[in-house]
Amino acid sequence: MRRPRIRRPHSLAGRLFAMQTVLVAAVVAGCAAFAYAADRGQAEDAARGRVTAAAAAVAASPGVRDAVRSTDPAAALQPYAERVRRDTGVDFVTIMNPDGIRWTHPDPARIGEPFLGHTGPALRGRAFSETYTGTLGPSVRVVVPVTDGGRVTALVSAGITVEAISAQIQRQLGWLLGVALAALALGGAGTYLLNAGLRRHTHGMNAAELSRMHDYHEATLHAVREGLLMLDGQRRIALVNDAGRELLGLSGEVVGRPVDGLGLPPALTEALTAAGPRVDEVHLTADRIVVVNTSPVSGGERRGTVVTLRDHTELQALSGELDSVRGFAEALRSQAHEAANRLHAVVSLIELGRADEAVEFVTAELELAQALTDQVVTAVAEPVLAALLLGKAAQANEHGVELVLDPDTRVDDGLLPPGLPARDLVTILGNLIDNGVDAAAEEALRTPHGPEHRPHVTVTVRADDGELLLRVTDNGGGVAPEAVDEVFRRGWSTKSPGTAPHGRGLGLALVRQAARRNGGTVAVAGAPGGGAEFTVRLPLRVGAEPVGAHA
Repeated sequence: MRRPRIRRPHSLAGRLFAMQTVLVAAVVAGCAAFAYAADRGQAEDAARGRVTAAAAAVAASPGVRDAVRSTDPAAALQPYAERVRRDTGVDFVTIMNPDGIRWTHPDPARIGEPFLGHTGPALRGRAFSETYTGTLGPSVRVVVPVTDGGRVTALVSAGITVEAISAQIQRQLGWLLGVALAALALGGAGTYLLNAGLRRHTHGMNAAELSRMHDYHEATLHAVREGLLMLDGQRRIALVNDAGRELLGLSGEVVGRPVDGLGLPPALTEALTAAGPRVDEVHLTADRIVVVNTSPVSGGERRGTVVTLRDHTELQALSGELDSVRGFAEALRSQAHEAANRLHAVVSLIELGRADEAVEFVTAELELAQALTDQVVTAVAEPVLAALLLGKAAQANEHGVELVLDPDTRVDDGLLPPGLPARDLVTILGNLIDNGVDAAAEEALRTPHGPEHRPHVTVTVRADDGELLLRVTDNGGGVAPEAVDEVFRRGWSTKSPGTAPHGRGLGLALVRQAARRNGGTVAVAGAPGGGAEFTVRLPLRVGAEPVGAHA
């Protein structure tokens, strides 16, 4: 049994070809008919204009006026009228007296006969035109008065026969039909080529298949987690997917808006509008770190830019945690080395028979090592913060900087809400302490002081009045007043020329991002004894302000 053949709908290109072919044929036929009618009217108008010009020129000629006054006007006017007729291409030029008796005619035998046509308006001094049947057949003619001293002394009529006009139109009609057929052939060929290209680009799909593909395209575009942004040649947004809106913090209708009007950071705006490509550039938004890649679309001129965005926030946070772990490991290694040195000293004292000095040395070292640990554990019951402070104290000591815990520090266990991630606390406090240690150590190297001015960093962690206060103060070089607004910008660093002696590139920028994600604020000011003081306030209440509520 033969399976019934399923008829596939015609492709979109095929349907368009059929429709365009009929449309081109109808347009060409309509244009041809309109051109024929217009040409006929234009031919008659042109003929009327030509005979009017010829008659008016004859009527205004001084020689005509002189001939009219002569005893035999026909003898003087007939050669002149025939010369004008040949030169202007009209079929007749007739000059007559006011009674309508001809003085000139293309057929000399008709001279002296009455003029066939109307002359009344011309006798009253007004030129007029009409279509009238005379001795040469139907013609388009004009009658113009010849005046002498304000009196009509003669009449001039010039005309072109309708037969001559029709012959001219028939000649034009042949050209018109040729042009129409050529236009039809060119239109058909152009339509075929256009639809062949359309069929090639649409792969022979019909409208339903194209619609389905568009739906799949839209679904895929908005499903991918990588941000996609397309800009036109004027740096306006032509397309943006959901991930792109989220990564850039866009809301509302943004398609058609210029990039520089979106309120993005200047460095990111510059990267998006750059003429050349950008590869794996790291930029900061209000609360994210994004990796930007741009590729201009050009074809002899700039047509737009394709931008891809990747979220680098989590990876950067993990890198920061890894750096902290590496720092802790380095501190443990250094402490192990110091412990070995101290153990050798104790063993040597015992071997020398100085047991009392050995006990005194060990006791002093234990008390010194345990003092900060007891202080941190007593004041900070939150395990993540306590571990971070102890680790950073060891790191600071390796840099010759003393980490001091402020007496006001107090955080009870379980006080921090579940919505405040431990990772963000590590990011904020860890980067601020690292920043302070670097600044204090650098200032100590630049301007060394005695033991009473040992570089130090003071940390305050306090939870009360519905907020968590994190404050880090150092005795480094401080922050220049003109750099206060720049310290949280990406790339601001002590290593950068011309900047104030604070900052760790991305570190302070990450501090502000983490604070804003949790509805907090970050402030920087000068420390009372010199140096800088960074203060972070994070809300602990339920229903605190949303992420990004503070600058």
